[in-house]
Amino acid sequence: MTKYIFITGGVVSSLGKGIVAASLGKLLRARGYSVANQKLDPYLNVDPGTMSPFQHGEVFVTDDGGEADLDLGHYERFTDTSLSKLNSLPAGSIYSNVINKERRGEYNGGTVQVIPHITNEIKAGIQRAAKQCKPDFLITEIGGTVGDIESLPHIEAIRQFRAEEGYDKTLSIHVTLLPYLQTSGELKTKPSQHSVNTLRGFGIQPEILICRTQQAIPKEEKDKLALFCSVPKDCVIECQDMSTIYEVPIALEEQGMASVILKKLGMADKKPNLDSWKKIIEVAKNPTYELNVAIVGECSQVNDAYLSIVESLKHAGFAQSSKIKIKWVESEANKEEDKIKEILKDVDAVVVPGVYGARGIEGKLNIIKYVRENNIPYLGVSLGFQCAVVEYARNVAGMTDANSTEFVPTANCPVISIMEDEKSTAGYHSSVRLGACDTLLKASTKTRSAYGEKQISERHRHRYEFNNYYRQNLEEKGLVVSGTSSDGFLVDIIEVPENDWHVACQFHPEFKSRPERPHPLFNGLIKATIKQKTKKK
Repeated sequence: MTKYIFITGGVVSSLGKGIVAASLGKLLRARGYSVANQKLDPYLNVDPGTMSPFQHGEVFVTDDGGEADLDLGHYERFTDTSLSKLNSLPAGSIYSNVINKERRGEYNGGTVQVIPHITNEIKAGIQRAAKQCKPDFLITEIGGTVGDIESLPHIEAIRQFRAEEGYDKTLSIHVTLLPYLQTSGELKTKPSQHSVNTLRGFGIQPEILICRTQQAIPKEEKDKLALFCSVPKDCVIECQDMSTIYEVPIALEEQGMASVILKKLGMADKKPNLDSWKKIIEVAKNPTYELNVAIVGECSQVNDAYLSIVESLKHAGFAQSSKIKIKWVESEANKEEDKIKEILKDVDAVVVPGVYGARGIEGKLNIIKYVRENNIPYLGVSLGFQCAVVEYARNVAGMTDANSTEFVPTANCPVISIMEDEKSTAGYHSSVRLGACDTLLKASTKTRSAYGEKQISERHRHRYEFNNYYRQNLEEKGLVVSGTSSDGFLVDIIEVPENDWHVACQFHPEFKSRPERPHPLFNGLIKATIKQKTKKK
């Protein structure tokens, strides 16, 4: 029987509920339990697929083509599981389902209301995720802050769910903030007390408090929180700011959080196996190498826009005993070669990731040209793949007017374009390939060597493809097509063989990287970078 854990947040937004949910999942998994995480978001978008990363961070993609909140990335990385569309439940999808049912007459002419129709749909979404995954624990995070008007239906649905399923099968965790007043040198508990009172006013008494704080919480303050929030003293858990998010599970484990939860839910506690996780933290704190990796984009002022890229670089760094320092490079500002040389003078490797929109393309092309000609290790992802193809076509294959029809719809030499049989697919959100697809790898390539296998599965999110009309010409000029779709028709990976690492892929490898199991392409990039760096010494 699945046990249900609900995580809410109070006082302020962006408290790190997703990291807490992911960390709890890790601790339960380390004890041998099966875990699935789920995110309920209050925004009215049907999914984040059309949302700008400037506002909401990256769009995470699941194997089954779900476009989800970035917290699903944290869940997958920490618990080493693959989630699905059912694990992301924005309010927009809830309301859409209810409205569609009303239009089909499924409510038999009844008045459609938030209670019971919206709350029933939320509860059904929770049950669907549990039924699909059949986990020992379903950990459901509710987005937003308790008291926000848009999240009230979710809070009410959880109240109903707990009453219906039973309090022996469900548990509520409230993540809250203890602000530190520098002038008086005090941690203040009053905002947390008010937040818990608000939650109780909606009918939910949290069993556990997770207290975000910059300072250690004195015993008397913990006792005060326990008293005024009606929770046992051992259920007031401190969560201090850490140097890396991967330290959070260990910090929570040291305070016995998972053991308390298991006891409350009547589940056997087991000794967790966290040895490999602790090794990761040790490498993070005591690396052998330090590498500067440039990420080139136009959302670099919002780091969450490339969250999975950054984390994947760190994972590869863990595997190679390296600290990865990110240098954010704005693509729009880099159109002069001398300027590029100055910007990249201290850079060991370059990544051009996928992107929202098509700004700064010429800047990206100039940077890719520079790193290719100077043998600086390069990894292109999605748009970074398409730009690498355009750059090679222009500067090596002699196709000076090469371009993508995404940037120039009337391009004379469209080396990147929408496939002819897909041009009828209309709408901004339309995607030719979305979710997991198989890729065949060519023998004797850097890519095949990195993966160590012939066939792989990766997650895609794009409409524009390598134009096969130009494939033979580009291959004759030295570009290696090292990965194709399973039928050999679509180009998924290219590489420049004379460079130490100049690889680009059409898919998003960052969505499958794990701290204890880094993605082969990011691992290959960091390996090549270290090899270069040690040679120079």
